[in-house]
Amino acid sequence: MRPILTLPQGYSIERMTISSRPDSFGADMILIEKIADYIVQEQTHQFAPCTIHHAKRAVIDWFAAMYSGSVQDPNPMLRAAFIDTGDPQHAIVFPTGDHSTIKTAAFLNGASAHTSEFDDIFRDGGLHPGCSTIAAALAVGQKHDVSGEAFLRSVIAGYEVSSRISAAMGRDHYRYWHTTATIATFGAAAAACLLLGLNRKQTAHALATSATLAAGLQQAFRSDGMSKPLHAAHAAETGVMAAMAASKGVTGALDVLEGPAGMGAAMSGNADWNKATSGLGEIYNIEAITFKNHGCCGHTFAAIDGLLFIMQDAQITTGDIASIAIATYGPAVSITDRVDPKTPQECKFSMQYVLAHAAHYGSVRIEAFEADRMRDPAIRAMLGQIDLGIDSAIDAEFPSRRAAHVTVTTKDGRQLTHYQPTRKGDPDLPLSDNELGAKFIELTNPVLGGELTNSLLQKLWQLDDISLANALGFAVATDNLAASQDLPN
Repeated sequence: MRPILTLPQGYSIERMTISSRPDSFGADMILIEKIADYIVQEQTHQFAPCTIHHAKRAVIDWFAAMYSGSVQDPNPMLRAAFIDTGDPQHAIVFPTGDHSTIKTAAFLNGASAHTSEFDDIFRDGGLHPGCSTIAAALAVGQKHDVSGEAFLRSVIAGYEVSSRISAAMGRDHYRYWHTTATIATFGAAAAACLLLGLNRKQTAHALATSATLAAGLQQAFRSDGMSKPLHAAHAAETGVMAAMAASKGVTGALDVLEGPAGMGAAMSGNADWNKATSGLGEIYNIEAITFKNHGCCGHTFAAIDGLLFIMQDAQITTGDIASIAIATYGPAVSITDRVDPKTPQECKFSMQYVLAHAAHYGSVRIEAFEADRMRDPAIRAMLGQIDLGIDSAIDAEFPSRRAAHVTVTTKDGRQLTHYQPTRKGDPDLPLSDNELGAKFIELTNPVLGGELTNSLLQKLWQLDDISLANALGFAVATDNLAASQDLPN
């Protein structure tokens, strides 16, 4: 049964700004109450067609990242650990079609969406908004049999809330914390609250509870291990849990963001909370999302794009290259300067490896992290020829611009330089709808097979006109397909 989305007493259906709406919190609403007010507003707001279109793009990209990640470790292990045959039939766990509780489905699908490193980015906040927000929205939406239009509403709300809080927490937050682990909780909670039809008070308490449960350290991906996808999993599960608890009356500390011992003080120290509500409900950040063109750490993308430009422009091959120098922003160096990576996790976060792979193969896709490719002698030989450094001007523009200076020195003594101001897939150099569709087919087809892949893509483009259940009828691999693709149980 679908939740009934009703407006609180005193609300009118007309579009109102946050500052002018009547509200039960009074004129002096604190930050989390203002955000909750926005989420409730989006239960009935008439979105512009372009906003809906971008929401569908985000969902399509999420499925592409999720399918490619779902068959990679640690996701088969996580499914074996957490799916119980006695679980209720609340929500699908992809790609196998097992069903589980809302929380477990959100957790497992969130992990799958963040594993292959193809999930989307909100550049200005250093956040992967989709992996957790959409996992949470799908789980709650299936349990309550919502329309595709309602599901898209929840996705939009989740992106708007989490993107602004990530920007507010700023660069200082990203020194030690993984923003997707900490801030994506708000996107998941916002999406769940909207679909559950919670009022403003309940929504505010759900957000407050999700804040105090936020966690995830950068060391999880600066060293080898499998726990990075658990960051998105935990955020999705936490957001759903907080919304469900608030629906039954569980309260949280409403000043948990800006309080003296709150998230801003503890996890940033320099939070600019004006950014959390600036443009909220008026400017939609979901229209400015980066969709990845490479399957690795996003901090390497400008360098990859710049190197490929030089090689094509100068018509050189790897045999012509003596050395490569990259000058870029600080986090790109501190996180990706790995000259001798061994495992898929290490290689995805090695600037040297992904540049060498791109130089030899022209791209960095799923196959870049297969065992034979990672041991390729030609790639390994190039790793020591690649140097990284910080460009102070580029560093000063981070995170709102992700640029790189690339210098290739050839064996005949030439120096070829290129400034790459942005990344293919960023909002100022976006993937077209056709390119996004091609990415979806490339990453999904090996898991679902061609027929289901094409049918699902068609349905996802129609989400605003059909039910969520209708779209998901094409989203699960059949037993025969799963067996033919050697999918883990």
